Amino acid sequence: MAATEPKAMHALRNALAAFALALVALAPAGLQAQGQPAAAGGAGLESLVIVSGGTRHAFQVEVMRTPDQRAKGLMFRNYMPTDRGMLFDFAVSEPVAMWMQNTYISLDMLFIRADGTIARIAERTEPLSTRTIPSGEPVLSVLEINGGVSKQLGIKAGDKVEHVLFKR
Repeated sequence: MAATEPKAMHALRNALAAFALALVALAPAGLQAQGQPAAAGGAGLESLVIVSGGTRHAFQVEVMRTPDQRAKGLMFRNYMPTDRGMLFDFAVSEPVAMWMQNTYISLDMLFIRADGTIARIAERTEPLSTRTIPSGEPVLSVLEINGGVSKQLGIKAGDKVEHVLFKR
């Protein structure tokens, strides 16, 4: 924007940019690039594997490392492929609590210790709820995947999660 641009044009340009961002955030997955939801906060996808009963379950995850990224999480999304997820990196092990405010899809929340073992799973969380979901103990991260996927794949507390986050 040029410094001499009239205030009305500046306001219109800002309003159009905000509208365009809102459309992208709310667009159905089929309208977004390659049918996939846009990555939150510009986060790219990283590989993650859950080892359960000798079976390796591969996921591609967005990793939320900053407070702003963690605060937004999967809010306002209406779709996530079954092989995708979101990993919240809290940087230190501590008790955490999550919620589903402005989150439209049911999720399984896997609370993960610093060594990569799953401490607990909150299955099929209620969309749009402000009820807090506690970790129950200190954890380094939380992995959110589609609701019901943990049960479908036989993933349970004590299973191991492999990701660079757990090799610190």
